[in-house]
Amino acid sequence: MFREKKYQLLIAGIIFDAIGMSSFALPFIGELSDIIWAPASAWLMSKMYKGTQGKIASTISFIEEAIPGLDFIPTFTLMWLYTFVWKKSPTPTEPTDTIDAEVVS
Repeated sequence: MFREKKYQLLIAGIIFDAIGMSSFALPFIGELSDIIWAPASAWLMSKMYKGTQGKIASTISFIEEAIPGLDFIPTFTLMWLYTFVWKKSPTPTEPTDTIDAEVVS
C-alpha cells in the first residue's frame, strides 16, 4: 500500500511539473496561464504533502510558478525526491541511561 501511494505521488508530480512547464510552449500567453497555475500548484502540493514540509513546498511551488522564467524547475518531482530519497527517516532514540527505581508502599 505504501509503495503504491509513493509511486502514485511521483506520477502525479511528474504530470503537474509537465503542466507547469507547458507554459514555455506558448510565449507570453503561457506566462499568463501561470496566474491560474501558481495558486493551483500550491494547493495541489499542500494536498499531496501534509504538515510543515507540505506548507513550505506549497509556498515554494507558488513562488516558482508565479515568477516568469522559473517554470523549468520540477518542484513536485524535487519534493518527491526530498520526501522519499534524500530525507533521512527519523531513527528512534534509545535511552542512554536507565534509572532503577524502587516503589515503597
